[in-house]
Amino acid sequence: MSNSAAGRGVKGGLAALVGAAALVASAAGASAQAPSVDQTYAVLRGLDKITARVMRLEVAVGDAVDFGTLSITVRACRSTTPEQRPDNAAFLEVVDEPPGEDPRTAFSGWMFSSSPSVSAMDHAVYDVWVVRCADAETLHDDVIQEIERLPVPEAPPIPPPLPPSRAT
Repeated sequence: MSNSAAGRGVKGGLAALVGAAALVASAAGASAQAPSVDQTYAVLRGLDKITARVMRLEVAVGDAVDFGTLSITVRACRSTTPEQRPDNAAFLEVVDEPPGEDPRTAFSGWMFSSSPSVSAMDHAVYDVWVVRCADAETLHDDVIQEIERLPVPEAPPIPPPLPPSRAT
């Protein structure tokens, strides 16, 4: 076998291997894409960096909520199926409307609850991030779980009665 014939055999085998790898990668990419469930509410958390005020924001998809000078509109909210690793993604449009100034878009895009820094809003005064997506039935489940985790305070001790000389 000549060197050129051997070279063609190696190149042909390499091309077939690369083609098979591309086929496997495209099939794996399609199946690795996490299935999603459209939800009707987005649960967001907002932080005012000046006052340190943190607020829970419950916004129906298609609705807007005001937080400080921000107007936050939720366009979509999706979560993974129960069989998948938990994750939520919301498409948000955030408009900053400071008094006496023209409104400007502060953020427009997808935010992910599992990786808030991947697609974060850059604002000098406010931070907003996605906590989770929910439907009407499960909207308050995380609040109920937080309350159930709170420790139950012990009954305060009953003080002893006052001595008779101090009772009057």
